[in-house]
Amino acid sequence: MFILGMKMMTEGLQATAGQKIRRILEAMSSNRFMGCATGAGVTALIQSSSATTVMLIGFATAGIMSLQQAVGVVIGANIGTTITGQMIAFKLTEAALPAIAIGVGLKFFPKEKIPVYRGHHPGIRAAVFGMTVMKDGLSPIKSNPQFVEFFTLFSTRTIGGLLLCVVMGAALTVAVQSSSATVGLTMTLAGSGLLDYSTALGLVLGENIGTTITAQLATLGSNNVEAHRTANAHTVFNTVGVGIILLIFPWFTGIVELLTLKMGTGPVTHAVNGEYVNVARYIANGHTFFNVINAVIFLIFLPRLVQLTIWISPKPRKTKERYSLPEFDSGFIDSPIGALARVKGEIIRITEFTQMNLKKLSFCLKIRDDDILGEREPVEEFLDDSQKIIISYLTTIYQGDVNEPEAKEISEMMRITNNVERLGDSMENVSKSLERIYDNGIEFSDQAKKDLTDISEKVIEFLGLIINEMREKSDDFYQRALACEDMIDQMREEMRYHHIDRLRGGECSVDTGVLFIALVSNYEKMGDYCFNIATGVNRII
Repeated sequence: MFILGMKMMTEGLQATAGQKIRRILEAMSSNRFMGCATGAGVTALIQSSSATTVMLIGFATAGIMSLQQAVGVVIGANIGTTITGQMIAFKLTEAALPAIAIGVGLKFFPKEKIPVYRGHHPGIRAAVFGMTVMKDGLSPIKSNPQFVEFFTLFSTRTIGGLLLCVVMGAALTVAVQSSSATVGLTMTLAGSGLLDYSTALGLVLGENIGTTITAQLATLGSNNVEAHRTANAHTVFNTVGVGIILLIFPWFTGIVELLTLKMGTGPVTHAVNGEYVNVARYIANGHTFFNVINAVIFLIFLPRLVQLTIWISPKPRKTKERYSLPEFDSGFIDSPIGALARVKGEIIRITEFTQMNLKKLSFCLKIRDDDILGEREPVEEFLDDSQKIIISYLTTIYQGDVNEPEAKEISEMMRITNNVERLGDSMENVSKSLERIYDNGIEFSDQAKKDLTDISEKVIEFLGLIINEMREKSDDFYQRALACEDMIDQMREEMRYHHIDRLRGGECSVDTGVLFIALVSNYEKMGDYCFNIATGVNRII
């Protein structure tokens, strides 16, 4: 029940504040210290450093966040996750059952009226009650000789025993995939007298290593270098930090004990009815102090940590593929925030690809280039295939456990992707028209060439505005997008008017005019598609 409660609490908190969490992580990680503070705050909110790290892997993979920014937030996340242990150390078990009863009643109210109670609060109540169940369940067996003999294997009096504690803590957390849950279990075992204080801290150190497995699992099968680097940074940070503390372990336990006594807590060995009532506070403080010390050390040497991470991570592969299709990892499916960040990165990439090819096509309005015109089919095929892959992945995310804001974001991302693909269709039409013009020796007037160049450049500018907004939100984006759309529509009307004047004056033929109008219409459609993309971006970014 305790592990289920921890899972419910994390998922409920992510569902309640998921979109705000993503915006905070994107906006407030500009330097290592701000990133650390942000990581600590976000992780304290969602109660899972693993969940935060998986999100960060998604952001780094998508290019939304640099490796150094991501590592700064990871360091803070390790501090934030210790809040769970501090909460468990408070004796809240007597209020658990009444709180669960209230939570069940609140489930019958509309979620719009009390959304904050429906996800994470039941999880908190279940976790607290689960602690009581674990403690009561251990009472009958803590006098069992075989059970006691097993736990006497874990002793920090020898180096081998200390290392065994670390390995066991890591293995247990790998199995559960939640350091908060295993820290809570360690507190319960210590409170029951099955573990002494120093042994419990040894297990906690190992649990800090084991928690990195979630990030590593998220990168399995991934070819993205940034994903591996971010996950490896988490592993290196925790493992090296544990190694440092192991070198001074006797002094570390003594310092934690001294500081906890100074904070007004009773002796660690104080027992009431066979239960060590103060040991949970000592373990919680040891967990927090370890992560704070670790954070201070690695914030100072962050560039060296990044260099080490890059050195041990897979090197970027040199690909010969001209068109690299989007690749998504199944490891992100359980973290919609991280998964949507990955999708956002791929949407930005294919939009930039579209803009690049639009610029090439604009060059062909002035001078024939068969290499550029000959690329239209591979470009169109790439955009079609990218659309199918992105829509398929978004559908998979939607079929999982997503909240209402995430469902809205998925819908808008589908709309954006579809309109990027439609841009590719119009580009293909323009390329075919230009090839026909050059093959038939058709020549436009100077004014017609200028008109086509102007409207093409305006569409390219519009697309550039959208890409910049995807990367960094601005206050007046929608007004500027609306102005671009109006300008393109106005340019189309003026060009048609000028074209009619040229027809009357005999400056161009009917056949030439038909091709000119077809080109203008395609660029005007591109403006419409850009505005559709801008509307979607404005709603979700």
